[in-house]
Amino acid sequence: MVDATFNFPKDFRWGTATAAHQVEGNNNNNQWWEWEQTPGHILNSDKSGRACDWWNNAEADFDRMVELGLNAHRLSVEWSRIEPHEGVFDEAAIERYRTMLKGLRQRGIEPMVTLHHFTNPLWLEERGGWEHTDVSVPLFARFVTKVVQTMGDLCDLWCTINEPNVYALLGYVTDGDMPPGVVNHLQRGMAVLCNMLLGHAAAYQVLHQHQRQARVGIAHHMRYMHPLRDGHPLDGLVAAFQDEIFNQSILNALTKGRWDLLLRLGHPPSARSLRGTLDWIGLNYYSRQCTVYDPHSPGTLFGRLVNMPGAMMSDFEYGEVYPEGLMPLLKRLARYRLPIYITENGLPDADDDLRPSFLVRHLRVLWSAIQSSLPVAGYYHWSFIDNFEWSEGWRMKFGLYEMDPLTQVRKPRQSAFLYRDIARANAITSDMVRMHTPQLLEAIFP
Repeated sequence: MVDATFNFPKDFRWGTATAAHQVEGNNNNNQWWEWEQTPGHILNSDKSGRACDWWNNAEADFDRMVELGLNAHRLSVEWSRIEPHEGVFDEAAIERYRTMLKGLRQRGIEPMVTLHHFTNPLWLEERGGWEHTDVSVPLFARFVTKVVQTMGDLCDLWCTINEPNVYALLGYVTDGDMPPGVVNHLQRGMAVLCNMLLGHAAAYQVLHQHQRQARVGIAHHMRYMHPLRDGHPLDGLVAAFQDEIFNQSILNALTKGRWDLLLRLGHPPSARSLRGTLDWIGLNYYSRQCTVYDPHSPGTLFGRLVNMPGAMMSDFEYGEVYPEGLMPLLKRLARYRLPIYITENGLPDADDDLRPSFLVRHLRVLWSAIQSSLPVAGYYHWSFIDNFEWSEGWRMKFGLYEMDPLTQVRKPRQSAFLYRDIARANAITSDMVRMHTPQLLEAIFP
């Protein structure tokens, strides 16, 4: 083992990611707030409530980002705040978002603004949410028009929609863990997914019409799909099928302007408008997904999801810690010859015993990808702070900073100091690994 340094490109973005509903507090005009009010929807009957109180005091956490040496942050704007009633825009809410974006820029932090992160205004939900093309797509385009007209001087890096595949799958196809809670309805789920992609394309056109320098992408959740039993033909077939639907079909739609077979179940209009609507690609990567063939699991396309025996798991077995899965996904995305951002990567780890090694191992893979000329331009860790984790409520602790939702008291975890050291140095050094994750020293610096 020798002392060494893994340097990242000089313009590399070191950031964190959040979503409005999870951190702002009192977002009481969207379907998620309404969903929380029904017992059984959220674990332990948790509610988002004040969340992390960003609507009142995000700037205090922005100051903490500066202390960590971050130069980027991905956040979302809440549609139901900006347009609380159909066609009625709240100028005070817009001004609050402007203040937040100014606050980031004044601190040397470049904002990436996500325009839709799982939440719909109640008035849109009453009209079917994303189920109807002629409703959702033009209304989303109108909302995006308002945002770029009023905030475009403060942001030109836009993420249109976060994880449309997750939104459609959990809200319509599997167990109904997300609103509207439809179960095992593949056709409706595919219609929603297609409409969200059409909404992305409409937003792409709007953003470029109003902002010549706009850089527009999408945050795509991808999992490294692997058959549980190597060489088992049915496990392998199902894993490949799940990969095609969950990972690849969205990429085909956005780059080739075509609907793959299963997406056609939603009877969408032509996909031609989607072709070429990416200036960059965002990858949300958390873990590997292992699959075993099960004819009784239609909701997961006849592949039961299981954990690899002996795998290192995050809290509550949320997912396997598998940094090796990042490289093949990055190689796949690199085929499109577009900049790539890791728009989310993290794990729930309340006692922070896994997160330091998780960071080092994933960033080591990321460095190798960059050395192989893969066009990775930035890394946004999920998340800066513990937040309301959708149907899991407050039990999942993803933050570099821990936070008590009752007292709002924050405290940096050890992994925050590791990430600070990496971001400030724009590098991973053997001294950092020796200090924060000595057990990895020989593996990272052989």
